Amino acid sequence: MVDFRQFYKENANVAYMVLGYPNLETSKAFLQNLDQSPIDILELGIAYSDPIADGELISDAAKKALDEGADIYSVFELLSGIKTKKALIFMVYYSLIFSYGLKSFVKKAKSLGICALIVPELSFEESYDLDKECQKYGIILISFVSITTPKERVEKLVKNAKGFIYLLASIGITGTKSVEEKILQDKVKQIRTFTNLPIFIGFGIKNNQDVKKMRKIADGVIVGTSVVECFKYENVDMIMQGIEEIFKK
Repeated sequence: MVDFRQFYKENANVAYMVLGYPNLETSKAFLQNLDQSPIDILELGIAYSDPIADGELISDAAKKALDEGADIYSVFELLSGIKTKKALIFMVYYSLIFSYGLKSFVKKAKSLGICALIVPELSFEESYDLDKECQKYGIILISFVSITTPKERVEKLVKNAKGFIYLLASIGITGTKSVEEKILQDKVKQIRTFTNLPIFIGFGIKNNQDVKKMRKIADGVIVGTSVVECFKYENVDMIMQGIEEIFKK
């Protein structure tokens, strides 16, 4: 299984995009230029009609992508022609995986160069079958920890985790405000008592100022809503400029 540390030096720049937003052509053009971006690890969101973990902006982007024909099959076709040195992760709702078939989905993801899955609505207790398939193909099922997760459950969640720990910096959906730095620092310290895996912070990180603050706390920063917003321009150069601004040192 992949060691995500090979993709970054001091801190990981992790970005999220909705495949097919604003259209499949723009997504393809961006991915073809991904290696020229500051992104180290890219979460590829597969549009879903009921994205319960997403805020308004990402939900609207997913709806637009679906309207533009970005179903799971067209997304797979798009990715089949992409070559990159960056780490690619699927951010995908379990209903889509289940409908496609667990074995078929994981096998397909592997063939497309995907090294991990993030499944936001899948609880630890319900993840066994998918995790079993992922292990067969060397794909990592990423573990979530929230700032409100009790210490005993943190230990349970990260004990056998792989890849990295996704720490949710806000309570609720994407695009909301993250909690105070001291609370995050304490939670990162707690997680580190149970694992040596990198800890990446996501949810509520909106701009370069937020990114710089989070870099002092964790091993990586995940930016979703603000990155997706960059894609409204439908111009790769402008998208790149927006992402450069978000992740600049």
